[in-house]
Amino acid sequence: MFVTFEGVDGSGKSTQAELLRDSLAADGREVLLTREPGGTEVGEGIRELVLEGPAMTPWSEAALFAAARAELVETVIRPALARGAIVISDRYIDSSLAYQGIARDVGLDHVLELNLHAVRGLLPDRTVLLLVEPELAARRAVLQDRLEREGREFHERVAAAYRELAGLYPERIVVFDGARDPHELAREIHELIRRDL
Repeated sequence: MFVTFEGVDGSGKSTQAELLRDSLAADGREVLLTREPGGTEVGEGIRELVLEGPAMTPWSEAALFAAARAELVETVIRPALARGAIVISDRYIDSSLAYQGIARDVGLDHVLELNLHAVRGLLPDRTVLLLVEPELAARRAVLQDRLEREGREFHERVAAAYRELAGLYPERIVVFDGARDPHELAREIHELIRRDL
């Protein structure tokens, strides 16, 4: 099973991805947790460039994220799924759809097409989307990378983009309130995924 976590920076997705990994591993399952961009040598290099490097055009940003994702899928995610592991990813295609496709106005369909080619059609079985108010997300965000330093208006567009994606893909994306108690939320997410297994 392939599970992804999505949300704006500071939504709690990384915490919830780690808690899900821990609870599924405690059930005796093989679980792999990865992150985007990253998870491979190539991906970590792209992460550094995209998050800490110079300003770039939205299309360049989208293409770099897709390149990191292609490497991660081919070298890490597909092999893990093939051996029967549960793969959890902190971000995946929906991040590109929200940030570049919608918020940066590259075009949802264009970014989706680019990424479907990059990952050869691999979509998550389930996506957990954590929604929080921008003020709370800003208070929670500790490190400020290039995307996190974008203005409030951009982050509001990203939050709205995620809500739009939840409406477009309700069979895959499950929405949770990221402001709730993290351990209570983790229990609900764990039960959701256990039902899907």
